[in-house]
Amino acid sequence: MSFWATPIGWTLLTVGHILLILLVLLLTCAFLGVWGDRKLFAGAQMRKGPNVVGPFGLLQPFADLGKFLLKELMIPAGADKFVFLLAPLISITLALGAWAAMPLAPGWAVSNINVGILYLLAVSSLGVYGVIMGGWASNSKYPFLGALRSAAQMVSYEVSIGFVIVTVILLAGSMNLTTMVERQSGWFWNWNVLGGGHGPASLIGALVMIPMAVVFFISTLAETNRPPFDLPEAESELVAGYQVEYGSSPYMLFYLAETANITLMGGLTAVLFFGGWQIGVPTPFMDHWSPTLVSFIGFVAFAIKTVFFVLLNGLVRAVVPRYRYDQLMRLGWKVFLPISLVAVAAIAAWRVFGPVSA
Repeated sequence: MSFWATPIGWTLLTVGHILLILLVLLLTCAFLGVWGDRKLFAGAQMRKGPNVVGPFGLLQPFADLGKFLLKELMIPAGADKFVFLLAPLISITLALGAWAAMPLAPGWAVSNINVGILYLLAVSSLGVYGVIMGGWASNSKYPFLGALRSAAQMVSYEVSIGFVIVTVILLAGSMNLTTMVERQSGWFWNWNVLGGGHGPASLIGALVMIPMAVVFFISTLAETNRPPFDLPEAESELVAGYQVEYGSSPYMLFYLAETANITLMGGLTAVLFFGGWQIGVPTPFMDHWSPTLVSFIGFVAFAIKTVFFVLLNGLVRAVVPRYRYDQLMRLGWKVFLPISLVAVAAIAAWRVFGPVSA
């Protein structure tokens, strides 16, 4: 029996797999969340953005990392020190742990569980606890108000996200994320956003799923507290919300958790609606290729889609003005919730009575 088939070998392989995904994810967050976001924002305002540290400013994330690590850790005198330091750790642990069920390519998932979509929804929902704990432990009114806003906002938009995910589950017939991607193979019109590939009848499904993809993307902006829904940290009202009293490494962990969640939502949008690692055309010529090469090509396709949605997220931040809080809640409860409920009923009826049921 091979060493890698033994319990010790399997453990080493799994740990190596996890560490490799973490390394790639952290580098992605550093370059997309720091360099890419600033460059995009600068372009929208006709500025240059980061351009001093390294060629084209590419080393700016490492300069920021050094700054955060070397700054003195300050804890307010009246704060609950244990909870104050625990909050960013919870946020970053949940943000990175959610990637365990994400299928990056054929066979490239840390944990290919049958209820992967429920795991992702549950773990991302728990992220609100880090925000609430950080705002409460700071023992200050502005962080506390920001934490309360965040709790209400994230819970509100998780409802519409959940119903949108139900429409995808009905189309795919599975809650396994890998199965969802595999059933979107072939031509790009087999992607869930265009009805899931059921011949001409897919056009009917596309009329429902295209709006659902838009609702899902906008809801992910609110779920991750990104503009125009960044009310928990609205600078003009709450200084910096639940992060007011944070600096140094704890603040860096909060920012890294937010960036990891944004990247996760970009990847989840690609998996649920846009075929995941599928490139959008039939690939019979790849049947005789090495499985590692096929998986790598699939990973590149998944990465391109994820980066596109992350950059689209940043573009929304640069060009869309911030909502008022009452507008935010009205959009979630009076617009997205009814639309997603109607979509669930429509897709369910289509699955039962339409040609998809065959």
